[in-house]
Order: sequence, then structure tokens, then C-alpha cells
Amino acid sequence: MTIHRLANRLWRYRVTGLMLTLGVTCLLIFVGTFLLQHSGAQPAANPGSSRHDNPHQERRRRSGFQPWNDQAPKDVHFHNIIKPRTQTPPVVFLKTHKTGSSTVQNLLFRMGERDRATFAFPRHTYHFNYPESFSAKFVDELPDGSSQYDLLCSNMRLDVGQLKQVMPEDAIYITILREPLRTFESIFSYYSSTIPAFILAKKVAQQTGHKSALSLFLDSPDAFWDPNEPGNSLAKNPMSFDLGIDSQQWNSTWRTDLALLEETFNLVMIAEHFDESLILLGSLLNLNLEELAYVRLNTRPPQDILPLDDETKDQISAWNTLDVLLYDFFLQLFLEKVEKYGLERLNSEVALLRATTNRIRRMCVARTGVHPRELEDLVKPWQADTVTILGYQIQKNLTRQEQGFCTRLVLPELQYHAHLYFQQYGRDLRAVPTE
Repeated sequence: MTIHRLANRLWRYRVTGLMLTLGVTCLLIFVGTFLLQHSGAQPAANPGSSRHDNPHQERRRRSGFQPWNDQAPKDVHFHNIIKPRTQTPPVVFLKTHKTGSSTVQNLLFRMGERDRATFAFPRHTYHFNYPESFSAKFVDELPDGSSQYDLLCSNMRLDVGQLKQVMPEDAIYITILREPLRTFESIFSYYSSTIPAFILAKKVAQQTGHKSALSLFLDSPDAFWDPNEPGNSLAKNPMSFDLGIDSQQWNSTWRTDLALLEETFNLVMIAEHFDESLILLGSLLNLNLEELAYVRLNTRPPQDILPLDDETKDQISAWNTLDVLLYDFFLQLFLEKVEKYGLERLNSEVALLRATTNRIRRMCVARTGVHPRELEDLVKPWQADTVTILGYQIQKNLTRQEQGFCTRLVLPELQYHAHLYFQQYGRDLRAVPTE
């Protein structure tokens, strides 16, 4: 959908899901980190622009990581990555659920690794005690030799005041929103075995056998949804919840909440205009086209995507009214940013980005949409109980430099997170303490 056409139409249960599979993912993390450290893969780092010359960088060098050398891959122009470049400002990325945020996070992980940034990582596991609101106490300590955090992009529920206690004053704040109908469908499919309201609807649907769980839930959502159950946080207005808003109902603070979000975020990306959003992101963070190249992560097979008829769409919109309002509000702001940037300029740069991305995909990716049973553990996405998450196979016969770049391009969130955490602290991720 083009900008012109668009202008014409204005979650602790993830904790539980991860904890239930912690034994499996710990093994996957160990294997992934070991392979990354010993396979000859190299980070896309700029050797001339080290952020912090500190001990955790030395651990990286001892573990086998090398900076990009002058032997750039022939099919992709890495000169913009290798040459001296403007330093990236500190970044906070609010990673919303099922909006394409894992793809953005991968881009930021690559950027941070290249810049030798100090990551603000969760003290335990992969997220900041979600679904609790973010707190500075959830952040792991600064590594030796670092004076500040440069990048925070793990899952959390927004609390701006607490974030400002952790991140520098000049940090850039970014998030991404997706059209609410598809966001809710994706969340229902992905979390129907972990969110209590969805579990109950699925159970009743199986017992009756005449309706899909989604349709059954939407016919009478209040019969399944208990607002006092923390595990139901993503079952209604999930994007609003991630952004720290009281997502249960419209209330007098809504306009104030929107004003605070508008003031806080430098850019709210729109998933339906992903490439356009990336151009605006690149302008904010001083990134070139090669650094903005991506593959879509956490994708499902087409047959796992639930079809939505008109009645279902209306029901989703009615149940997620605040998300609809939130999306429409920031969509309009996005269009205003596009107009200010210049539509002709934006379209030209989007075309260049797509050409660059296609070249990099041809160099890196041998197969797309690969079933997890065909993937090595290093590049196998974490699997939900109810859907299959597809991955990528990278090309063989790549140079050492190309292999390092391409592996990172397709690396799933959990493996990349664990790898970067080990680089920074010299230890594995800590599990959530047992109570």
C-alpha cells in the first residue's frame, strides 16, 4: 500500500511461556553462542569508531570476534559500513508485540554490535519483568568500563519516568505499531496456549466443535477475559498496554496519555509502511542503506494466518477500541512526518533501500520460509505451541566476513540477545529466580 492510498484511510504470560521452555532454550542459547564465537563469524563493527574502550570489548576479541576488514563482499557495497561514520545516538526501542518489532530489534542489535554499544539488558531472561511496568531496578548493571547505556530494545511495558533514570537524556525513543486487526489476530494465534482468556476460549471451542476459538472469543469476550488476571494483559488493546496506557477502557487520562507518548517518541514506525519507516529511522540514527537492510523475522506459514471476514474485523475493532484510536493517531503523525521529509525524496530512497535489501538477501539467503525442523539450532526461531515460526537458511561458500554478516541478518531474537549478553558480561543469561 502506498502512502497516497494510506492517506485516504485514517502482555507475566509471555514470561510463563518462556519459563516453560527455559530448559530447551538454555541449550539452544549455549549452542548458538558457542557457534557464533567459534564459527569465524564477525560483527559488522566499525574499527575506527569504538564507543567505549573497555574490558567487555576485550572479551569479544578473546572470544574470536574480528572487526570488518577491507575485503568487502563483492555483491554488496559495504564501504559505507567500513568507512568512518557519524556515531549513533543512544536509542530506546519499545518492542511491541506482534508488530514486526523483532525485525527492527535485529537491525538495532546489529547496529549496537557494530558500534560496540553498551546494552541495557534485563537483569533476568529476555524482558524487563513483563507484564509489569518497566522499572530501573529490572536493568542489569553497567559492565566494567562503561559510563552509560547506549541501547535498550528488549520487551517491556512502558514507564517513561523509569526509562529516563536509565538512559541518557539525549536518547532517541522509537516504537512500532501495526494495524490493530492483524495485530490482534497474530497475538491470538501466537499466545492461545499462554493467555488465560484465549486458553479458555480454545478449550470451549474444542468442546463444542462448531466455531473457531477466535470467533468464539469475539462473540462474548467478557465471558473469557478477566481484567484482574495479569496474564490477560495482551488479550485486549495489546499495543496500548505495551505503551503503558490503561488498556481496559476509555478514561479521562486518554488524551493526556497520547500527548505524553507524542512528546516521548521521536518516531513511531508503522508496520504497513515498513520501508518508509526505515528511511525515517535511518535519518534519525545516521544509518545508511546497507545498515537498514533486513529480512522479516518471526513469520508464520500462510495457512497459519487466520482469515478475517467483515464481522470478525468489526468485532476485533470493537474489542480493541483503544488500539484503533492509538494506531489512527500515530498513523496521522507518521503521514505528517512523511510530508515534512518529502514524499518524492522518501519514495526515491525507499526504492534504493529495496534494491539494496534485495542484493543483500540474494547474497545471504539460500532459502526463505524454512520449517524449524530443517534449521540448525543457531538460526532456529523459538517456537510457540500453537503456531510454526519459520526461519532462513544462509548461503554456503560465503567468505568469513559474509558469513558473519549474513548469520546476524537472520539470527532470531533469543540467540542474538544471549550472544550479545555474553559478549557484554562474559556470562550466560540469568533465569528468573524461583519463588
